Amino acid sequence: MNAVGSRTRRLPLVLRNASFGRVWAGQLLTQAASRMFQVGAVWWLVGFAGGGHRGLDSGLFLMVSTLPAVALAPVVARIVARHAHRTVLAGAAGAAGAAATVAAVLAQSRPLPAAAIYAVGLALAACQALFDPCLTTSVPELVEDADIEAATGFELSTQSVAGLGGGLLGPLAVEAGGLAGVVAACAAAYLLAALLVLSARFPHAMAGTHGPHSGTAPAPRTLRQVLAGLPFIRRVLVCFAAANVFTTAVYVVMPLYTRGVLHSTGTTVASLEAALGAGTLVGSFTGARVPGRPVTVGTVSLTVTAAALGLPGLFPGHAVALGALAVVGWCIGVIGVRFVALFQRLVPADDKAEFFAVMQALLGATFPVASLVFGALGDHLTARTLCLVQGAGLVPVALALWWAGGRAGADGPRASAAQPLARAGEMS
Repeated sequence: MNAVGSRTRRLPLVLRNASFGRVWAGQLLTQAASRMFQVGAVWWLVGFAGGGHRGLDSGLFLMVSTLPAVALAPVVARIVARHAHRTVLAGAAGAAGAAATVAAVLAQSRPLPAAAIYAVGLALAACQALFDPCLTTSVPELVEDADIEAATGFELSTQSVAGLGGGLLGPLAVEAGGLAGVVAACAAAYLLAALLVLSARFPHAMAGTHGPHSGTAPAPRTLRQVLAGLPFIRRVLVCFAAANVFTTAVYVVMPLYTRGVLHSTGTTVASLEAALGAGTLVGSFTGARVPGRPVTVGTVSLTVTAAALGLPGLFPGHAVALGALAVVGWCIGVIGVRFVALFQRLVPADDKAEFFAVMQALLGATFPVASLVFGALGDHLTARTLCLVQGAGLVPVALALWWAGGRAGADGPRASAAQPLARAGEMS
């Protein structure tokens, strides 16, 4: 019996926990579909739509596609806190599937105009803005406490796999047959994800935490109340939001670099997206093994990211860009798995819905800014210059994160909650 238990324990979490595996597969499908549509639409705007403002047009599309995560954060937090998480997850995936299905049907008769592409991107992003924080909040309901790191690694790796698959397929699909086929594939992926989530069980969900059972539950606190006793986390979130301004700009810079510096096609865009996604995937699964305190790991990773982002600007070339983006992806994966897994333990269970929804909104708020700013700059600066701007911008952020770690030990009682974070980071 012990031998059987040991063999079972050695299996990957997605195989020994069928319900988590189904939900993880659902997340993989939704994020891959969202990424495929975003990357495909951006390459369509840069490589096919023409016009004198390719940078601004693609940046504006990415801005529109990321606004829901910011604008809907309070609504998302309330929905996640008050309703069964399986219902929320399945409903969000199903709604995205319905929106993509309508767009696919319309695209069969005539090409979708740019306004329709923007509208579809907005709808899919709104559904994803509900799905992702709900899943993060649901992790302790799907797995045992000992499996939280493993579950977080899988959850964060989903974005990497989605970036790898969606980023690879999006430009290739546009090259092959336009956006109509992309939208149809997205619809199928979202609807299948909804079915997978509905078939899963949430064995550790506590009765009384959702909907009609919540009469005796305390009202959720606001994010300000949650973070009042966690100054370390507050500073870390600000640092990561600032870092996102420069790291997420890569999704605007990559197509511009491909067209303006490499003079290549959507196949090259796909390869660069794949390198970034593969690097993030490896980082998500190896991040827990990187030694050092979370702040040390985060500071070093941001510094390496800065160097890697600037490298293609100094030494232009396809191979250099591929290697640099793989390194950037690995660093992002390491940072994500180390800090999100530790937030899972540090933030009280009753506050997680509010915390993760607003955390995603805070980090996501920089994506529209980065898309619009770097898109507009792309009409006036070369793509090589944009690479250098990205790298230079991350240097002060890395220094600020290091300073935040130093302040954690000087905050007295208010920093005490951050100490388990550091110790857990050293043991992971």
